[in-house]
Amino acid sequence: MSNQIRAIIFDLDGVIVHTDRYHYQAWKALADRLGIHFDESINNRLRGVSRLESLSIILEGNELSALPPGEKTALATEKNETYKQLLQAMTPADLSGEVKETLDALRQRGYRLAIGSSSRNARLILDKIGLDGFFDEISDGNNIENSKPDPEVFLKAAEFLKISPEACAVVEDADAGVEAAHRAGMKAAAMGDAVRYGHGDWNLQTFRDLLSLFP
Repeated sequence: MSNQIRAIIFDLDGVIVHTDRYHYQAWKALADRLGIHFDESINNRLRGVSRLESLSIILEGNELSALPPGEKTALATEKNETYKQLLQAMTPADLSGEVKETLDALRQRGYRLAIGSSSRNARLILDKIGLDGFFDEISDGNNIENSKPDPEVFLKAAEFLKISPEACAVVEDADAGVEAAHRAGMKAAAMGDAVRYGHGDWNLQTFRDLLSLFP
């Protein structure tokens, strides 16, 4: 196995499957209801960020930013309910053949596979795309207190796998996730938006490139 890597931990959104459009639609619906400007550039700042932290970004410079914590939680919950309704439209067709074939090949090569996502909806998404029960372990927003770039979600995944952090590699599309991996003592394979920051130990052009990294 590559460099003694025994386990690979995957971010979910933007790596295994793309749910960005659903997040955007749900936040946009909330922002429109509140009369707050929200666009793609603001949405891009929400990658890998927790729900309440995302809401804080959206409310920046608005008087609603002074709302008490309980009301902010209610707004974040409203967004999540909209998001979950949108997720109902997902099917196994949303999982690309390239991703599934690559995951299957990595498993056949003996790697342990886990999810490390800040999302509280990770299990729902995996179920909708036909990957329920596929991963050895899942560390998500339901078992952490701190979002990326804090390394907690990845350290928890390694703990669940019973594998040392140094023997884990992370696949991430957000720079905050790459930073979290490094802070956890893990190597990081950057893909998508994370590649342009140049902080990954490896840069992926396609998901299938993982097969070259982890023979």
